[in-house]
Amino acid sequence: MTVTNKQKVYQSVIKELQRYIEINHLNAGDKLPSERELSDKLNAGRSSIREALRALELIGLIETRHGEGTFLNSYQSFQTVELLSSFILTQNNIKHEIPWTKQIIEKEATKLAVENLTEKDIEELEKIDQLYEADDLHHKFFSFLLKRTNNLLMDRIWMLLEEFSSTVPKQYYIDGFYPRLIKSIRDKDYESIECIFTNPS
Repeated sequence: MTVTNKQKVYQSVIKELQRYIEINHLNAGDKLPSERELSDKLNAGRSSIREALRALELIGLIETRHGEGTFLNSYQSFQTVELLSSFILTQNNIKHEIPWTKQIIEKEATKLAVENLTEKDIEELEKIDQLYEADDLHHKFFSFLLKRTNNLLMDRIWMLLEEFSSTVPKQYYIDGFYPRLIKSIRDKDYESIECIFTNPS
């Protein structure tokens, strides 16, 4: 599936869910249509629907419970996501700013999380660095850090940008970036954290 088609499916799923929520007067905690129902309504493949739902789950709009289905977390957020996603997906210059914007959030999130991280948390970051590579490493590492900022808005914005990163060429930090960052986190060296993001090589 092309990026354009992927974007259309993503937006269609959001719109269909909005329509379903409004018609059925749903509130947080209520059940949403299944993958099969959405696939039939939107005339899209199940895998495409699943990917779009996963994106919505990542940014906290829905919750999937094993064996039960998909449930609404917050309807109000759908309107914000639709506006922001349409803005990002229709502006070519904005799409190319995604990696830079994500890097700013990742840098500030790291500094914000430092005081909240225990030694056990830092050891978990070291495990993530050892177990994962490239895209998986980046997502796991910063997803963990963002949760430790205790800043829900920053976490959601980053998750949204992380999902939209699939529409632009991937950019990764070099292999030695993560161990250097972990050392600076452990030392609570804010100046070093700033320098690592400024000169990641």
